[in-house]
Order: sequence, then C-alpha cells, then structure tokens
Amino acid sequence: MFEKFLNQLNKTKLVILLIKFEGILFRWFGHDGFLITSKSGKTICIDPFKVEGDFEPVDVLVSTHEHFDHCSIDDMKKFVSSTKTEVIGIPMARDTLKKLDCKTVHYVSPSDKVTISSIPFEFVPAYNINKFREPGVHFHPKEDKKIGLVFEMDNQRIYHAGDTDNIPELKDISTDVALIPVSGKYVMTADEAIEAAKILNPKLAIPMHFGAGIGDRSMAVEFSQGLSCKTEIPSID
Repeated sequence: MFEKFLNQLNKTKLVILLIKFEGILFRWFGHDGFLITSKSGKTICIDPFKVEGDFEPVDVLVSTHEHFDHCSIDDMKKFVSSTKTEVIGIPMARDTLKKLDCKTVHYVSPSDKVTISSIPFEFVPAYNINKFREPGVHFHPKEDKKIGLVFEMDNQRIYHAGDTDNIPELKDISTDVALIPVSGKYVMTADEAIEAAKILNPKLAIPMHFGAGIGDRSMAVEFSQGLSCKTEIPSID
C-alpha cells in the first residue's frame, strides 16, 4: 500500500517532506491541508487548499468549515470519487459540499461521532476567543459550530484542530498526534499554540496554518522550540 502511495506522490513536481509516525504518513499541502495514510492504505484528506498535482481518490475527505481556504471546491474535487469517497463537513458548508461527486456527505457538529471506512471520528469545537473580524465579531464564532476532529488510525489518535484558539475544550481531548495552527490573526499565535500543545500533551505536535499568505515558517519554528514533546515542522519545498 505504501508503494502505491509513494508512486502517487511522484506524479507531482513538488519536492515534499513526509512525516512518518508509528507507520502513519502525513503529507502537508500547506495551510491546514493534510493527506494522511495508514499502514493499511486508508486515506484521509483534510482541508486541501492550493494543491498541485493529481491524486487517487481518498477514503474520507474532511472540510472543517465553510471558509474558502478550508472548503475549496477545486481542491476537494482532486480527492473524491463517486464510488469511494465519503465527505465530512458542517451544515454551513452545504452549498459547496453538495457540488462534489462523492459517495455521500456527512454533516456533523461538535460532539458528534461517526465511523466511516472503519475509521472512528469524533468532532470537537473550533472557535475564536480573542480573534475578531470587527469589535465583538469573531472570525470563527462558537455558535457557527465549526469543527476540529479526532480520529483513530493504527491505534493512534490524531487531532486536527481546524481554525481555533486555545479553547477550554482542549483539556477534554486525548490525542497522540496534534496538528495545531500557529499563525495568529485568525487562529492561535505560536505562544498560544505552545500552551495548547502543553494541555493536549501529544506524543507528536505538528504546526500548521502558516506559509499560505498567513504567517510564515518562523512561527512554526517558534512553536517547535517552545515544546519538550517531539515536534515536526512540515514542508512542501
């Protein structure tokens, strides 16, 4: 299964870095986008945005919320098929997700749990506490019910935070791998992400939400240097 996955990666002209943890492969597309592959070849794509190359359909595609950089129809189409791919998203993204030629779409909210393609998913809140579009209006309001997600692959729990601040609900999340935004402005700053990672206490922390016009690699480095747990900074160049 891994050989098929690596051959797929060679279809692109990008020089890429794959993060491997307990046999699970993480490929970062930039921003919050990841392609995650289990040892058995199960594939999950989360929030693809500005993706280059051609790809095989994944088992599960997730959009954490309706914003254009997390629910990009042109990018999501690269990973779906009508016979294989099940899609997960929030009701606010319905107008975009219904355009996908996929097997089915599951609309979920924080606290929901589903099992898709033998992969158990739990959905958790993702919202802002101190990031405002204008006075009193958060970029990601709690009442919108945008999601982060925790899922299990190869007996490892993986948390993709979506676009969030260091919210109180983090203390209730148990995870082995944490994918955490670090760029500030719309999500946690590097300092806030460090404190969030200390609460989550994962075996591996991977920074995200940088390098796509919002934040830069220095924020990921600052995050990595502030933690005692294992960290990996993803790259696509």
